[in-house]
Amino acid sequence: MSGAHARRAAGPRKGGSGPRKGGSGSGVDLGTEITASLVVFLVALPLCIGVAVASGVPAELGIISGVIGGLVVGAIRGSTLQVSGPAAGLAALVAETVLEHGVAMLGVIVLFTGILQIVLGLVKLGRMFQAISLAVVQGMLAGIGLPLMFSQLYPMSDAKAPGTPFENIAGVPGLVADVAADPQAMTAAGLGVVTIVLSFVWKKVPGPVRKIPAALVAVGIGIAVAALPGVNVKTLQVGNLADAVDMPGPEQFAGLADAGIITAILTFTVIASAESLFTAAAVDRMHTGPRTKYNTELIAQGAGNTVAGVLGALPITAVVARSSANVQAGAKTRISRTLHGLWLLAFALLLPQVLALIPISVLAGVLVHSGWKLFAPDEFPRMWRQDRGEFAVMTLTTLVITATALLEGVLVGLAAGVVLAALRMSQAVVRQHIEEDTAKVVMAGNATFLRLPRLIEALEQAAASGKPRIRLDLLGVTHLDHACRTQIDEFVSQQRGAGLRVELLMPELTDTGVRVPEAKDAGERVAGSVGAGAEAVEYPGAAGVPTGHPGAAGVPTGHPGAAGVPTGYPDAATGPVGYPDTATGPVGYPDAVSLPAAYPGAESSPAPSATAEWFYLDTRPLPEASDRVG
Repeated sequence: MSGAHARRAAGPRKGGSGPRKGGSGSGVDLGTEITASLVVFLVALPLCIGVAVASGVPAELGIISGVIGGLVVGAIRGSTLQVSGPAAGLAALVAETVLEHGVAMLGVIVLFTGILQIVLGLVKLGRMFQAISLAVVQGMLAGIGLPLMFSQLYPMSDAKAPGTPFENIAGVPGLVADVAADPQAMTAAGLGVVTIVLSFVWKKVPGPVRKIPAALVAVGIGIAVAALPGVNVKTLQVGNLADAVDMPGPEQFAGLADAGIITAILTFTVIASAESLFTAAAVDRMHTGPRTKYNTELIAQGAGNTVAGVLGALPITAVVARSSANVQAGAKTRISRTLHGLWLLAFALLLPQVLALIPISVLAGVLVHSGWKLFAPDEFPRMWRQDRGEFAVMTLTTLVITATALLEGVLVGLAAGVVLAALRMSQAVVRQHIEEDTAKVVMAGNATFLRLPRLIEALEQAAASGKPRIRLDLLGVTHLDHACRTQIDEFVSQQRGAGLRVELLMPELTDTGVRVPEAKDAGERVAGSVGAGAEAVEYPGAAGVPTGHPGAAGVPTGHPGAAGVPTGYPDAATGPVGYPDTATGPVGYPDAVSLPAAYPGAESSPAPSATAEWFYLDTRPLPEASDRVG
């Protein structure tokens, strides 16, 4: 039981049902909301700057995006406690885009990303992003986190990253050697390491001290060390926020004719939307308050990105670190997340000189820790134990993102997830065996195109058996797709055209697949004709024989063989004397060992025409596994 559930279960607090201290009649504790907003601000400040630096853009743009995430996104009724701003998950993608198209084009890309998000929200596609395999999501996050960690090891040592993720990974041994030979680089790396260690262990610090964000403590230590005599580490260079605003102009909008820009817009839209809504689902699990309205939240994210694009700032998504800090600080309304944007704006406008004292290596350490949390190495062995197929999808997604880019990796992961789901849905058993003068093919389960090779093999073996009769038993099929149905229909037509007797046993067809008929007495037979849509006629074994059934005054119109009762019952030289109601059925009668006593007592019985399909339930056991095909 969560803390909120425990409090509710305990009933009203002492003092009655009036508003809480410092609140209004609505029960909002304004003091708690302000305190929570300050906590979120302290977490967001180094992250905004660090993400901007990691993205290869001026630090001011990160702060501007953080302000928009609070004042614009935070004010819209989508999610109550989720906090938005520039996200570490998009840092690598932004850096790649800026390197290829320049900082000036970033505004156009983010602007149209926001517009697309608003459109998706208005057409109610917000929940669509929840229909993505968890393995793909975790693989995507790991694929973001792994390159982020290795790319930030270089600024953490006051060095420049070589470039691609694999180059960054391969260059780590050389980086270690360079740091060991340079005292200033060692100092910077030491600050980064201290930041990482604090990020991991700070939550275990006893007492109220741990309520101070670990990133803020690391920033304070970094500023103090950087101010010591003889220490020469790189610090953040922050200018005026207004000067950093770079609104896109006609030249930038003309870039929309570039296919690369369109691809970047679609990539930003998918990734930013998915990350925001995945975060919303995670944050909803952290509290018992109002649930996220996904379509409204997608519109809110779109509004924030639209404003950010107009100002030429970084893209905005929901961020887990800030959101979890908001929940843990006791926030209950949107006030806290909106106010944190106001504190960011005030700090950047009134105290910009303080930002210039922060060592870059500290911010890089914060991002290394963020990358580790995104990578989440514990998820891989957990996924291996739970589902090895999903583990393969997760690992493939991570590797492809690391080797290529975020969009390519996500697309490959989605494709792998779909293939895995299709394979698991296509759990069909196909068996082929011979009984007397009949070649039987029995199929059960989900018959999809993925099982076509096995089905075709069984059909070919039945046709090659040389038997005068082929029976296809599909009564156990729970789903029959178009490809398998077409293959079966073609096979039946070909074999009947060649003069063979083909009996096709099918479950009842529906618009969405197939439905197995209700179980009936073992002696019951049901007849119908191919494609005729004729209603089934109950045969022996029912409670009684219907009026007009064989053995009554006449044979019903449309019944197989109704034109006249042919001489000789199916496969018998002649109909047996006294058939039916004899001790045994006619020679060659389908699966007849004995006939039920309730079978109509006519002197003769109609035979199926050449195009008839016999629908019946065969209650005898299936052949042994050794007869299985494929």
